Amino acid sequence: MDPRPSEAHPKAQSQEQKSTHLRLTHSTLRHLSTPSPPPSPPSLPSLPPSPSPQMEEFSTSDLKQLIQSATDFAYSPVAHREAAVKEFLGRFPLPVIISALQTQVDVPAVEPALVPCLERIFETKYGASLIPHYMAFLQVGLRAESQLVRCLVCKTVSCLFENLDDSSVSPAQLVIAYDIYPMLLDCLLNGDERTAAASMDAILNFARSLEGIAVIFPLDNNEGTSLRNLAAKTSPLGRVRILALIVKLFSLSHEVASVISTSNLLSLFETEVSTTSDTLVTLTVLELLYEMAEIQHSAEFLSKTTLLQLLSSIISTSAESILRSRALMISGRMLSTENVFKFVDESSVRTVISATEGRLRAVETVDQDECESAIEALGQIGSSTHGADLLFSSSPRATRFVIHAAFDNQRRGKQLAALHAVGNIIGETRPESSKMLSPDHEENLRRFIYETASNSTKLTPSGLFLSLLQQDSEVRLGGYRLVTGLAVRPWFLMEICSRQEIINIVTDPYIESTKNCEFFLFHVSTSYFFKSHPSCTMPHIHFWLNGSNHTHSMKDSRIAYLMFLYISNGS
Repeated sequence: MDPRPSEAHPKAQSQEQKSTHLRLTHSTLRHLSTPSPPPSPPSLPSLPPSPSPQMEEFSTSDLKQLIQSATDFAYSPVAHREAAVKEFLGRFPLPVIISALQTQVDVPAVEPALVPCLERIFETKYGASLIPHYMAFLQVGLRAESQLVRCLVCKTVSCLFENLDDSSVSPAQLVIAYDIYPMLLDCLLNGDERTAAASMDAILNFARSLEGIAVIFPLDNNEGTSLRNLAAKTSPLGRVRILALIVKLFSLSHEVASVISTSNLLSLFETEVSTTSDTLVTLTVLELLYEMAEIQHSAEFLSKTTLLQLLSSIISTSAESILRSRALMISGRMLSTENVFKFVDESSVRTVISATEGRLRAVETVDQDECESAIEALGQIGSSTHGADLLFSSSPRATRFVIHAAFDNQRRGKQLAALHAVGNIIGETRPESSKMLSPDHEENLRRFIYETASNSTKLTPSGLFLSLLQQDSEVRLGGYRLVTGLAVRPWFLMEICSRQEIINIVTDPYIESTKNCEFFLFHVSTSYFFKSHPSCTMPHIHFWLNGSNHTHSMKDSRIAYLMFLYISNGS
């Protein structure tokens, strides 16, 4: 490779589109995908000629000097300013460094010194401004045998997008003109872990442009760079990396997710999940699905696939406990939002709930991790009002099981999972107007709690909750969530008020030292206070605080003090 700067490159036709909120249509993609004759590339402004000889002509002392200076520059604890980069390149011009990296591969110290040095250079705006002149270096570097060099070039492509401060140059058009994208895909599929991660970052930067989307998702699925075609031909590891890339692309925006769905790329996940012969690959794909399920717009598109049915099948029939546990967690996450019921029919949700209940009955004495995953999944489904109502209507036995488990002190992991699951079901995380369930299910909730109390040594709900609030901080946190969610129910408020010990705990501003417990203790206190004093306003709080009102008890003053501190601190 000639280390001198490239004399020309295609000029940008439009400023780079950096927003991930892209308005994509098939006509847009078709227009962008249609090849057109490249314009005559105008020359870039020439760089000053290198004052140094070619590296192969350097003496051993010259090479040692470059290695030492590059090492000092790369590992300096001080962030390099633009002036420092210019000063370094004044002593060691970029063509010299690139030439050394290419021709001195047999010298062990060259790559460890020059690769991080170039990374630090290209991370600056001045260094990034030089990248368009060295696109030939990127082409050669992406084909290098050295993983260090390939990783460096992938990072350099990202720097081109992230650090280039020149509106007249389009990084996406440079990547297209120099055919960089296919080489990035090769690094993704065949590189080591660091190179694959760096290439994925570069592809994501490319995907933040309309031109990039048109290249990554060609209308013709027979294209050599089609992700579907590559997945069919590559190794299991390569397929997993392609799926990981799809998940990252899916997260960019609703519009990109729509293109992925239209391109039928989600069916790649269906294929991998339905083929459970390789447990490790299936488990990795399930982890990627969990990541995808956490994306805000995932429900709309995942509901169009058979993934929910496949996950239900794994929960019910898989011989691998770890696969069943992951399938439970993903199903719960997919069904955890209120808007999911706009896209998923109730029968599919009931199937998941039924499969989960089956695992609870089967694994109670077999696998505690799986039992906890099943409980967490039911709690996720119950996070929405619609989901909680479905739990009570389609699987009251499972709901009763979770409520009983929340007060089972014998199995700590299961109890913690159940406490937070019940907190979700009763609406602790939902807005005030959505906490209550339908009247029949509210009655079932009350009955299950009283039933649990009567079957315990505590005998009453107040005794159960007092026991929770007297345990360690993790259990108390779960207990506070339950009290906060249930405080909107009059029957529960009467139970709490019947035990002075509970009132003393929830109105003591100094009882908790952990931040999370303090947060929930405040909400418990204010829930109790406002339900007990529905007409209370800020002047009332000041009235209780000033000590002139002797008709209210000390607990009122302590709650008012908590509220005053909370409001005064702007929390």
